[in-house]
Amino acid sequence: MPDIFDEVDEDLRAERMRQLLTRYGGVVVAAVVLVIVGVGGWQYWQGVQARRNAAVAQQFLTALDSAASQAPAARQGAVVALADVAAHGNAGYAVLAELREASLDADLGKAAEAQALWAKVAADASADPLLRDVAVLQSVLHEIGRGKPEALKARLAPLAAAGSPWRPLAQEAEALIDLEQGQKQEARTILKQLATDAAAPQGVRGRASAMLAWLDE
Repeated sequence: MPDIFDEVDEDLRAERMRQLLTRYGGVVVAAVVLVIVGVGGWQYWQGVQARRNAAVAQQFLTALDSAASQAPAARQGAVVALADVAAHGNAGYAVLAELREASLDADLGKAAEAQALWAKVAADASADPLLRDVAVLQSVLHEIGRGKPEALKARLAPLAAAGSPWRPLAQEAEALIDLEQGQKQEARTILKQLATDAAAPQGVRGRASAMLAWLDE
């Protein structure tokens, strides 16, 4: 047989719950509604973001196709499209768009605009370090013959250090700076190392060998 005191205690808890629901029932219902709306809103936001990212990705790929065209109008249109991706895309696409826009600007003779974009990416603490290094490397390559050799080499130094994934390309840039300065022996030393460096990309080794052959003519 149930204890009479247990039954009384159960009745008291039920009455207390009824009173709480009477007093705060509206608040509880509102809270439940907010949770449901919050979950639905979050799912809706995720859907919007997914569609937006897909649209940006397509815009970026279309701009790359236009950038590869030889038609001036298409290339100018690519600059505009890439700038739009950089302004409205997520962080990853924005940085990639800025890098491609900078290269396209340089190809179109807009050196100042290109250098400004490379400087922006290189200084962007939120960007992937590898992409920041790409910006530095591209900037230096387009400054050879115009910038101060010592300053250019100083910017390349971290990229040319042991362990850097950009070491072969940075060393190749150093050799180009030496050649531009007429320092053929220094350039030859770097190029010989690159030509036999198994870790260097095949393209770098091939260019190093070709430049060595040219120097030895």
